[in-house]
Amino acid sequence: MSITAEEKNRLMKEYATKEGDTGSPEVQIAILTSRITTLTEHFKTHKKDNHSRRGLLKLVAQRRKLLDYLKAKEEARYTNLIKSLGIRR
Repeated sequence: MSITAEEKNRLMKEYATKEGDTGSPEVQIAILTSRITTLTEHFKTHKKDNHSRRGLLKLVAQRRKLLDYLKAKEEARYTNLIKSLGIRR
């Protein structure tokens, strides 16, 4: 249900704002989005897994907070990120 280290490194390289960037909002949101899509696929076959569903809701809330922060800080970065990740809103 979690993402692999290779996938995480690929996302860090793709969304990094500078060399060695691992903690910018863009990288964090990209990693959270990958985890959310993985869990969403998991729930298509395991409909009654409510323990993992709680974790999914926490991930979505954390991503929402980071997106709100990025939108308040720099709206151009926010719009580019949601377009590249395909997030609605």
